[in-house]
Amino acid sequence: MTEEEEKAELTSRKFYKAEQEAGFVERHARATPQQQDPAYRLAFHDVDFLLREELRPVRFQLELLKPDMLLDEAGIGSTLVMYGSARIPAPDQAEAALATATTPEKKAVIERLVAKSKYYEEARKLAFIASRCAVVEEGQRQFVVCSGGGPSIMEAANRGAHEAGCESIGLNIVLPHEQAPNAYVTPHLSFQFHYFALRKMHFLLRARAVAVFPGGFGTFDEFFELLTLIQTGKMKPIPILLFGADYWNRVINFRAIAEEGVIGFEDLDLFHMVEDAEEAWAKIVEFYAIDCE
Repeated sequence: MTEEEEKAELTSRKFYKAEQEAGFVERHARATPQQQDPAYRLAFHDVDFLLREELRPVRFQLELLKPDMLLDEAGIGSTLVMYGSARIPAPDQAEAALATATTPEKKAVIERLVAKSKYYEEARKLAFIASRCAVVEEGQRQFVVCSGGGPSIMEAANRGAHEAGCESIGLNIVLPHEQAPNAYVTPHLSFQFHYFALRKMHFLLRARAVAVFPGGFGTFDEFFELLTLIQTGKMKPIPILLFGADYWNRVINFRAIAEEGVIGFEDLDLFHMVEDAEEAWAKIVEFYAIDCE
């Protein structure tokens, strides 16, 4: 359609798009005092303005919208979310981890971490199984692997999907120390968040199953928020798989919480203890009656 035909088209857009307007600004930029002053910048091009304290609600909305829109465009229907520690070494890094111990106390702690390196392999295996299954419904991919995008258990999740020849998601977070995405996250599905709250929301918006591996405060936070959402009816039940009964029963006395009366004994059925990837995937297959094993 020519420019003249477009002008005469009844249903054509009559306002320029924001990106076109931004192009006009660059094309017609002049070095006048008025045009050089920050006040003259287009609001959506003014980073200093967008970072002002008063613009926090707008930044919340942007951080909600951007990943949601891009995941929609990528055809991601649902996810298999994998939580876990950023400190558990991969099996091939176990010796190097032990070499960092400078005192007997530190050595004992690192030995316990190294003993958990088996969960790196189980996370990798579960991600591989789910990705290879490649469930597609209504033109969208289901059970796409999603991790926090960082090292250790998160890396294992993205790595398993990568080894299956499939894409995977990484939801990274800006921290005072460096937190770069691991090498196995699919680049166009690698997101960076400022707000923990929005990151946790995106973990669960598309989640249809969650695997929780041994972890610390961050893993506990994510796990307990998920339990709370399902327990209170804010979210429909989904399979929640806790890897490593020995670990979880040692660090949390779930039954004691119920015995104290602050949760119901039926709440202990919100999650399942599992030991390996095959057992976890079998729970997911059973829950959704998936024709894929």
